Amino acid sequence: MRKFAILVTSTALTLGITTTIGQAQSPIESQSERIAIEVQSDEVNVSKSELIKKFKSLFPSKFDFLSENDFHLSNAHHYPDDARIRYDLSFHKLINGKDIYGSVSFVGDNLDIEFFYYSPITSADALFPAKVSKEEAQKIAENFLSKLPNGSNYELSPTYTDYYYNQLITEPIRYDFSFIRKQNNIPIADQQVYITVLGNGEIIQFNQFMQNSSKVTFDDVNQVKSKEEMLAKMKENLAVRLKYQINYDYRTGKESLALVYQPTINLGIHAINGEWQTVNGFTKDAPTVGGIELLSTKQLPAKYDGITVEQAKKLVQELLKIDSDKVKLNISSVNEYENEYGQPFLSIYYSYDWDYGGYGSTLEINKQTGEIVSYHDLKKEVLRELGEPKDQTTITKGEAQEKAIAYLNEWVPSYLHQYAKPINEPYSEEGRGIYHFEFPRVVNGIIVEGSSISVAVSSDGSLYSLYINHRQFDNWPSVSNVISSEIAKKTYIEALNLNLQYIRPYYENSTHYNLVYTPIYNQNPFSYLDATSGKWQSLNSDTELPQVTHPIAEEELNYLIQNRILEVDTKTFNADQSITNGEALKVLVKSLSYFYEYDYLRQQEIVTQTYKNIDANHPLYSVVEQAVRIGILDPNEAFNPETLLTKEQLAVWYIRALGLELAAKNFNIYNIDLTDKESIDSKYVGYVALADSLKLVTAENNEFKPKQEVTYANLATSIFPLAHAIHENRK
Repeated sequence: MRKFAILVTSTALTLGITTTIGQAQSPIESQSERIAIEVQSDEVNVSKSELIKKFKSLFPSKFDFLSENDFHLSNAHHYPDDARIRYDLSFHKLINGKDIYGSVSFVGDNLDIEFFYYSPITSADALFPAKVSKEEAQKIAENFLSKLPNGSNYELSPTYTDYYYNQLITEPIRYDFSFIRKQNNIPIADQQVYITVLGNGEIIQFNQFMQNSSKVTFDDVNQVKSKEEMLAKMKENLAVRLKYQINYDYRTGKESLALVYQPTINLGIHAINGEWQTVNGFTKDAPTVGGIELLSTKQLPAKYDGITVEQAKKLVQELLKIDSDKVKLNISSVNEYENEYGQPFLSIYYSYDWDYGGYGSTLEINKQTGEIVSYHDLKKEVLRELGEPKDQTTITKGEAQEKAIAYLNEWVPSYLHQYAKPINEPYSEEGRGIYHFEFPRVVNGIIVEGSSISVAVSSDGSLYSLYINHRQFDNWPSVSNVISSEIAKKTYIEALNLNLQYIRPYYENSTHYNLVYTPIYNQNPFSYLDATSGKWQSLNSDTELPQVTHPIAEEELNYLIQNRILEVDTKTFNADQSITNGEALKVLVKSLSYFYEYDYLRQQEIVTQTYKNIDANHPLYSVVEQAVRIGILDPNEAFNPETLLTKEQLAVWYIRALGLELAAKNFNIYNIDLTDKESIDSKYVGYVALADSLKLVTAENNEFKPKQEVTYANLATSIFPLAHAIHENRK
């Protein structure tokens, strides 16, 4: 007998591996919940000992130091769409006062590994300089994969990009690889393996997404139409649309606007029957450029002209009420915050509680308008958990869209004049009875990709979710100088190519894989066509960064440059040139922390200004404020970014970065025998002594030379020993 448990995970919709950055806003932005079904212990035929033995066989000798008592076995479970039982095994051990921990998941009768994570006792040997190169790490990953069932049927994914761009030098170097499984030598879009290898050659993470192979079927590859025929059909039906596109840079955490042309053909074409792929299946109708119809031709009044906490609680009572005597609705707290644009919002935490459990969530309200900007219905999950599912009527897709628009008029009227009716096919979750609609933002009569209102309506007509992604920008690119749609279309046609893939329909729990030709433009799945320049751009393009030479610090300098920590112009850069306080601080802060974290903090809080000469408009403002926040700069001391950095000042910064300032301030305890100790500022004696003893900033021939200027090369060679010291102190 199996029973439901309160285990909820998320699975993202699979749209295929060639979705472009410009098309990355999927037909449904929210993720589909996957409810795990717990398996009672009397149905489990696998012991903890057997799972431990299986785990250790995958990593010979590596985990022999773990005993059976170091492992914990969670309750086995399966999913409604996959009857295979899954087993989660975790481990933890304290060695010499340091924790190691990890987890591994197995699935099915063969106990195939599905997930693995490991945090080693130390990873200092994985910091720069790495023991293994990326090429060597790839061989390690491939060797591990080859030992798994069907491991030889995978190939390295050519389109995979990880987002560890600005990796901190205090963190281990990690190489992330994605391998895609092949059937009949054709990639299977949603069958991928992700493996992470540290710079010391250790595998620390493994994820495998796989279907139950005993039930999966595949289209016959011998019936595929020729690529040339399908390419011609796509080119004949391709059109373009001018859009604003919001790009997000994962390296900096910043958003930017682009005016782009996007193709109408984003999904694929069935490789056997030639039908067009949509979010809900295949159709004979080719994609077209739909018209734009605003939800309102004029701005409607807001629901409230400002709203209090008590009014907000009262407002949501009707939306949140649940039809069950066994459940109590509790609104436990209301928190006020400002978004990144300085607008006030209320975050309302609520829960549905019953005798033996409960579900909780948050609801977001615009305080200025009293309108709901984020909501997800928990009522159906609660009633399902209690065994009280409501009888559902079934409405059509058209009726669901009418309901969605009615809910928008009820809950967010003041937004509607900026949004249009859906131009893309809504996504229908037939198994769960949910219709998902995207209402695109419109600015200057142009669709804004990346800013929309998402509404989901259940098949009984109730509101399942509502989310407003309203991004604000001061300057929208002008459309006056864009290239013509004819030129854009010609550019797309010339750049169009097709990849043949096996794709499982994501609109239902299908076990059959269709052969689909998916489009790829400019040989880059992240390409988009800039409408002003007419040139191809890519958000995640690995711009070729400069390389420098130096007799002592070449490797260190290039590592900093390739990780975008140090920015140089090779025409003028001289590594032996003295570095300014400002430039050195920027390198230090970017090496040790994500300095743009402060940009986020000042969006949430009152803007600070520590130094009169470094205001919010100064190019080093965020760096300086972050340095103050993490303790590298003392706000009671002056800071001049133009002054050249000295060895003494660098020693102070390094000791503060290590968190040893308290020890350094007690300078009377230090007996320094340096010949030039009188040249050291008395309040910095302790800093210099510690920096020298830790071999961070060192004396030469018993002279420290505290006023000596620091060069780029000096900084590069000293900052990595600092990184190792910080890393060791954290463990």
